[in-house]
Amino acid sequence: MNYLIIAGSSAAVYLFVVVAIRLFGKKEIAQLSVIDLVFILLISNAVQNAMVGPDTSLLGGLCAAATLFAINALLKFLLYRFPKLSGVVQGHTVMLIYNGKTLPENLRKTRISLEEMEETVREHGVGSIGEVNLAVLEVDGNISVLSGNFQTQSSQKRRRRKKQHITPKNTITKNGEESLR
Repeated sequence: MNYLIIAGSSAAVYLFVVVAIRLFGKKEIAQLSVIDLVFILLISNAVQNAMVGPDTSLLGGLCAAATLFAINALLKFLLYRFPKLSGVVQGHTVMLIYNGKTLPENLRKTRISLEEMEETVREHGVGSIGEVNLAVLEVDGNISVLSGNFQTQSSQKRRRRKKQHITPKNTITKNGEESLR
């Protein structure tokens, strides 16, 4: 019976933290500052007792951990199986820049300042917002930037920069003609 209470408490804490992070804002997920890291560490410490209560035994901790793994797997399955639920839980992509112009309403809605957007553009190797064809805040909190008439694609992942040059490839068709792919 005690382990059912631990499992229920762990599931409740998990769901609460998912909802709180969703309300907190997805841009914070991929771009953790020192303040955000400390916050997450303190949250995990604060909810530990709520999950296991007075049971600090190995089995109590394993029960809480197993419940967290199980509910995480269940939630991921549900998000995969029901795309509308995924939109509610994870949100949708948000366009931030289109054809060199910021979309102020979307920046405001996502709580991204113009200075943060300029910094992100520079981190992607683009000189200015005016050179960006498209910048999108992805559902995972990363910002993708396309520039140079979509010839250079860059996706920011946890403050790391990754570039990929997109170039057409020549292919030979069955009847010997060359085509671009």
